Amino acid sequence: MALHAFRTHNLANHVQVARDGAEALEFIFGTDRFEGRRLEQGPRVILLDLKLPLIDGIEVLRRVKSDPRTRNIPVVIMTSSQEERDLASSYALGGNSYIVKPVDFDKFTEVVRQLGYYWLLINKCAHHSSAAEPGAVEVVVDADSVSVR
Repeated sequence: MALHAFRTHNLANHVQVARDGAEALEFIFGTDRFEGRRLEQGPRVILLDLKLPLIDGIEVLRRVKSDPRTRNIPVVIMTSSQEERDLASSYALGGNSYIVKPVDFDKFTEVVRQLGYYWLLINKCAHHSSAAEPGAVEVVVDADSVSVR
């Protein structure tokens, strides 16, 4: 659904969807099946679900924010969890925003549109070189996104 919202509103040139935490980390750090992907090429923002198979979202966040090469990438937690401990952990580990996913499709699409607009068009990040194209690579890490690629 996030990918559909990005495309519908022309907010991203390329979106990489990871179906689990291990795949997300491989992409972000350019390892295993993404060997050779340069870290300077993105991602510009990470939408992260906390409830992921293999490696959970909290651990993905911990690794991204603890590495000097990736710590400045904005990470937006977008999850169904309304647990105070998840919210507190996400911010304590350096998450940039915490959004509880709306259940309604239209509301979800609008939230993703607003997130994309802010994080991809308005917000400025220090981690990109001037050569990076706007909207070059975004990552959506969502256990529910099994049908998009």
